[in-house]
Amino acid sequence: MRLTVIGTGYLGATHAACMAELGHEVLGVDVDPDKVAALQAGRVPFHEPVLPELLARHTASGRLRFTTSYEEAAAFGEVHFLCVGTPQRKDSEGADLRYVDAAFASLARYAGEGALLVGKSTVPVGTARRLADTHTGVEIAWNPEFLREGFAVEDTLRPDRLVLGIGSERAETLLREVYAPVIGAGTPVVTADFPTAELVKTAANAFLATKISFINAMAEVCEATGGDVSVLAEAIGHDDRIGKKFLRAGVGFGGGCLPKDIRAFAHRADELGVSLAFLREVDAINMRRRDRVVELARELCGGSVLGARIAVLGAAFKPDSDDIRDSPALNVSARLRLDGADVTVYDPEAMDNARKAFPLLGYALSAEEALRGADLVLHLTEWPQFRELAPERARTLVSRPRIVDGRGTLDGATWAAAGWEFRALGRPAPGGEG
Repeated sequence: MRLTVIGTGYLGATHAACMAELGHEVLGVDVDPDKVAALQAGRVPFHEPVLPELLARHTASGRLRFTTSYEEAAAFGEVHFLCVGTPQRKDSEGADLRYVDAAFASLARYAGEGALLVGKSTVPVGTARRLADTHTGVEIAWNPEFLREGFAVEDTLRPDRLVLGIGSERAETLLREVYAPVIGAGTPVVTADFPTAELVKTAANAFLATKISFINAMAEVCEATGGDVSVLAEAIGHDDRIGKKFLRAGVGFGGGCLPKDIRAFAHRADELGVSLAFLREVDAINMRRRDRVVELARELCGGSVLGARIAVLGAAFKPDSDDIRDSPALNVSARLRLDGADVTVYDPEAMDNARKAFPLLGYALSAEEALRGADLVLHLTEWPQFRELAPERARTLVSRPRIVDGRGTLDGATWAAAGWEFRALGRPAPGGEG
């Protein structure tokens, strides 16, 4: 089929390349000519495993192209996927729908009667119906994305489900044709009305955020009682009604999805007269974990970080990504710098983005360089490279062997045996100290 993808950020560029991989002819559209030029040259402007190979292969073959022209897109495509961002508004917790509205309006202006415009963005419930009522000359469907950064290609080509929010049999037929290889591989398909399809994504993100904040709340209880949240999580995770995923206590979630999505969901619920107040507590628990890392840093530095040299391992909000949006690692780093610490950050992929957003922090070219002369080490993004650091070697680099594991992935006993003062969120210090 001939498909267009409107918006070529993280979601759009991934979707466009994966649709080409499925055998479709794809035209990507973006208002940023520099981004279009980079993508057309086969260059991905962000870090995502496997995606560069797909993009290079399909731009070289001509199956995937990019343009700034909505008119060209309307003439080219049978089905149009709209993948623009929905950031949090500056004046409230609600989602900013300006980009969604502009993209639908720009494409509908040129699209022929009955063209199928498929939203993939995460939007407040009711958005699809409003757009359908506004743009009566085209057909609207909603097909939410469920991508995990670092696994986006896998999640697009082999998703755990497809959700099709449709208003007609024709829309379902077209979307089933688009995804025929995926469906043929056994992916379950859930068909739904517009509001249910929109709610699937927001409800899924709300549930995941709640599960993360639940175990972080348990970490707070463990810290107050001397319990070990890692053992607690393992024990309750054996219950298949609960499961082990998303039950690792740490500095909390960040990124461009969970924080703004749960806030927007609670905001939209308020507009509808439904209380989702618990999501605000989920958000508050998440932010308190950052506070706790700052508190631990002060404690380990004798009550104040003024003048302390602190090495921060991690800048991205999660591994296998260069995304620093609402990064707990950088939030903590910036706060410690404001308290007078000399903070040096290292991340395998997110250094350029971090420097642009936080130019006053220090940056190292390697983990070893960041550690050199440090009075305290903070492990805040769970890159495999950081888990593989040898505690004995690391001790020879630092000024004082003190570390806070903000991700709960380091072996505290091993680090303590190598002479480190080791602290982790929700876990007693090795040796039974509080």
